[in-house]
Amino acid sequence: MNFFKRNSQLKIVLIYVILGAIALVMLFPLLWLISTALKSPTESILQSPPQLLPVQPTLENFSRVWQSLPFGQYIYNSTLVAVLTVGLNLLFCALAAYPLARLSFPGRDWIFIAIVSTIMIPFQIVMIPLYILTVKIGLRNTYLGMIFPSLASAFGIFLLRQAFMGVPKEIEEAARMDGSSELGLWWHIMLPAVRPALVTLAIFVFIGSWSDFLWPLIVIQDESLYTLPLGVAKLAGTFSLDWRLVAAGSIISVVPVLILFVFLQRYIVPTETGSGVKG
Repeated sequence: MNFFKRNSQLKIVLIYVILGAIALVMLFPLLWLISTALKSPTESILQSPPQLLPVQPTLENFSRVWQSLPFGQYIYNSTLVAVLTVGLNLLFCALAAYPLARLSFPGRDWIFIAIVSTIMIPFQIVMIPLYILTVKIGLRNTYLGMIFPSLASAFGIFLLRQAFMGVPKEIEEAARMDGSSELGLWWHIMLPAVRPALVTLAIFVFIGSWSDFLWPLIVIQDESLYTLPLGVAKLAGTFSLDWRLVAAGSIISVVPVLILFVFLQRYIVPTETGSGVKG
């Protein structure tokens, strides 16, 4: 028994060592970015062998970045666009996913297959007609123009449909017996039941909107509407690729995403929806 117990403990230790090594490899680019942002102008960032820890760490690079460009405005623009994108995406995806999961009507499965099939279409293929449509409806160079392509997504509809299908029918039947309308059932019963899926989708949409570079670059010309990715790109050109300042700007753009994930990660857990059903 002691042999098997010791062998099991060794396996657990080995698993943790492997996972720790993988985590270190995944975090190394971020650690190198932080190191570059903290290095003083007298330190070489291209020396061989490379040095991860700064000899004279300084926050001067962050100060120079903040004073040289309106990063406060960039953060405001990115936050506004990301929050509106998340809210509208969750609303429209949930409204589309609910009937595909819980209602019966002709062609339901074919509609779902057609929606999911669009995941295979690269954004670059629809980018030009989408841009033409954005210009024609007067959304070019506006906040709504940046949000427009992400109002709904096939992945979001698929994710929420699968979550809605996991809600026990007993809960739905009980709500209908209590006189709940279809919209009330969706709002008061279904959405709280799939909260982990909603939070997961919100994180994916927020990260995608926050880090989006190509679409804002195409649809925005007014620099006062620039988001953080466009601001960091402008920063690289302004300082002729001073990587310390570019790294500092990149850190500023990454911090809000890390904060969001830290606060919301506890909601990304499976929930036993049927636990409230008694019978």
